[in-house]
Order: sequence, then C-alpha cells, then structure tokens
Amino acid sequence: MKTLSDIQKNHLLACIPTAILETLLPKLDYFDMTLGRVLYESGGTQNFVYFPITSIVSLLYVLEDGGSAEIAVVGNEGVVGISLFMGGETTPSRAVVQSAGYGYRLPASCIKEAFNKAGPVQHLLLRYTQALITQMAQTAVCNRHHTLDKQLCRWLLLSLDRLSSVNLNMTQELIANMLGVRREGVTEAALKLQTAGLIRYSRGHITVIDRPGLEKRTCECYMVVKKEYERLLPRRIAT
Repeated sequence: MKTLSDIQKNHLLACIPTAILETLLPKLDYFDMTLGRVLYESGGTQNFVYFPITSIVSLLYVLEDGGSAEIAVVGNEGVVGISLFMGGETTPSRAVVQSAGYGYRLPASCIKEAFNKAGPVQHLLLRYTQALITQMAQTAVCNRHHTLDKQLCRWLLLSLDRLSSVNLNMTQELIANMLGVRREGVTEAALKLQTAGLIRYSRGHITVIDRPGLEKRTCECYMVVKKEYERLLPRRIAT
C-alpha cells in the first residue's frame, strides 16, 4: 500500500509541499520497473511521468542504424518524462530501465495541471530540468574528451548516487550501449578498475569496493553534475 513516506523516498516528490503532494497521492500508481523495460520510445506518445524509488532509468539517443548512447540517468533524485510538462509532448530519446526496482507513475494530465498552476511545483520541476540539461551537456563533453575508464567511473558514481547499494547488475552489452562503445572496450576499462582495486567485476555484476578511489580516478564531469543537482534542488522535505 502506497504511503506518503514511501513516495517521499523520491527526492523530487519529497520537495513538493505536503499539502500539494497529498492531492497527488491518490493519482500516483506503484510501477514495477523491471530491467530493460522501455518507459517510452523515441517520438512516441507519453502518457505518464515516472518517479523512480529504487530503480534507475537511462535516457538514450538511438541512431538509425540501431546504435545508441546514454545522454542522462534518472533515479530517486528525479522524474522521467520532462517533455510532458515542458510542452514538447514527445522526445527523440528513449527511456529504458537500467537498474531494476520500483517507482511511481503519474498521468500526464496530472503533472501538466500541477505544473501549469505556476506555483512551487512548477519552480521545482524547472530547476530539476536545468539540472538534467547540465547532466546531458556534461555527458556529451565527457564522451568526446575523456578516456573510457574515466567515463565508466563517472557512470558508476552517478548510478551509486541513485542506489542504496554498492552492487550493480549490468551486462557488458548494456554498459556498452549506455556509453556508446564496443563491448571489448567496456571489458578493458572494467578490468583496469578491478586491477586498481576499485571494483569487483564478474559476468555483468559490479561491486564498488573503493568509492573514494573512483572519485579520484574519474574526470571533473561527475562533480560538475553532482554540484549542480545540489545547488538547484532542495535537500529538505517540504511542509
């Protein structure tokens, strides 16, 4: 049974004033986010926004030849489906669950209504959108200018920030699709991190054993994104 305290495990929902959140509670539906589940396709109609609780969703840009690259990740800090309240209705990206768990979904009409009231919900969602755009821009810079092992460090740290565990179940193919590289490149980068004593990696299962070491090894892109989320989004639960 959904409760206010459970949906507030999503940090964005927790920042909505309680009185407003209570009006949304009956309309928020529990949603099972299984690994690989597609929440929306490129150009497809979006009927819901999604608020992950224990799952992580990858936003991917898919090329005509089937290749793809990740442009952002969304976990318990945010919402999936910003084009609905930003007025675009559709987007050229695809949203795929990269780490299984659960979350809540809200019908498109409800998020539009809350946004269009031009109150605290609108201000919060606009700040979140700015933080997400920063992540997308920094990902593009990182993929162009930094080595694959640094990119993998950034990706692991962003994922850890959105999970309560140091364990990630990720196949080589999934990671390669996220980073837009060949599987062999992922294997080589993961083995470098394992040799350095930062992670344990076996058959798609990654355990981070030295997070401070990962933070030292990654590029500046991780902290740019992290600081922007911290700057733009409140840390306390609204009342």
